[in-house]
Amino acid sequence: MAAIVQRSTVTVMTTIPRPRLHDDVAQAREYRTATSAKDRPVLDVTIPVYNEEATLAACVRRLHDYLSEHVPYTFRITIADNASTDSTGWIAGALAGDLPDVAVVRLDRKGRGGALREVWSTSNAQVLAYMDVDLSTDLSGLLPLIAPLMSGHSDIAIGTRLARGARVVRGPKREFISRGYNLLLRGALGTRFTDAQCGFKAIRAEVARSLLPLVQDTAWFFDTELLVLAQRAGLRIHEVPVDWVDDSDSKVDIMSTAWADVRGIARLGWALARRRLPLDEVRERLGRGSLDPASKSDFLEHVIRFSLIGIASTIAYLLLFSLLHGLGPQPANFIALAVTAIANTAANRRFTFAVSGRRRLARHHVEGLLVFGLGLALTSGSLSLLYGTTVDPSHTTELVVLVLANFAATILRFLLLRSWVFHPRRR
Repeated sequence: MAAIVQRSTVTVMTTIPRPRLHDDVAQAREYRTATSAKDRPVLDVTIPVYNEEATLAACVRRLHDYLSEHVPYTFRITIADNASTDSTGWIAGALAGDLPDVAVVRLDRKGRGGALREVWSTSNAQVLAYMDVDLSTDLSGLLPLIAPLMSGHSDIAIGTRLARGARVVRGPKREFISRGYNLLLRGALGTRFTDAQCGFKAIRAEVARSLLPLVQDTAWFFDTELLVLAQRAGLRIHEVPVDWVDDSDSKVDIMSTAWADVRGIARLGWALARRRLPLDEVRERLGRGSLDPASKSDFLEHVIRFSLIGIASTIAYLLLFSLLHGLGPQPANFIALAVTAIANTAANRRFTFAVSGRRRLARHHVEGLLVFGLGLALTSGSLSLLYGTTVDPSHTTELVVLVLANFAATILRFLLLRSWVFHPRRR
């Protein structure tokens, strides 16, 4: 019976060999043969599997042949068996006994994210990759995927089916869901990568060691969470347009996976909003500080946080205005705006601009009230204009006018809070 390889954690070197580009297969083989067999592999490719007895052997042999022929680095293929109940484990063990540089890790529970966490946390390779067992992604994209990691230029590399240059064959339903999901990520979490869920990724080992302890998900949202945390830590994500053919026999439950992803987005967004994740430490440890202190990423993050707080404030304002409408539109507007303005300033101080403690607290709220005065002038002026031009407007019309006025006041409020009240030089 084939032995199952068990790996232990070792100290990982940060220097990665940079061989010259090889013009043919013979040169690639010569370089790999010259590398000492005692050295740990440069590349570890993980294949998470669950009940894949029908396809596992052919896919692993195809991948092994490709790596042997075309990749000029020492490698290992690690089959991560996610508690399969068929003969997948036996086949994986046979492959490990038959093929050099193939290992098997047996896990007692399902979950792609959990499998990758287990293998990547204990791997002694310098670059860690994974791909789906169906090999839907053409393997010609592998060298372009790992090259920027080998050079140290990038920290994570992902295959993308949605960027220009990608060639994809799949049905309209999956295409719609994929594009919709990534659009949701862009709006909710401010992502800049194009494809979070393509099963074709690689990461430098030292980056994985820094990020994996922060990733909570153990299933399909694992990829998204890892990438969002990497982006927020200022790490460089390289994208490779791939050739990809959909696996018609895929076992993924699209609807349950989509719902789990939505819950993951909400959880991760809340964690980021509370600033409980030590991403600044990751940035400093890996040396990816911003070249521009007033970077676009900071601006985008401020916009996202301010918008979420603004939405909550607007809802609270409209509810208060409706409850107090019996006092008259102007008094109701003043009270509702004053209450929500104080809460809005406090929330933006803590969550948007990361200012905590009592230092300059009073000054911030006084200046926030001055900004509130401008918002009051806009909304009160809008109501006065409405009543001056319309006879007995309906309550719905009032709300529409106030929403538009609040939108203008919100833009002005954001600009003043960012450039004046909470500017770094005045904190």
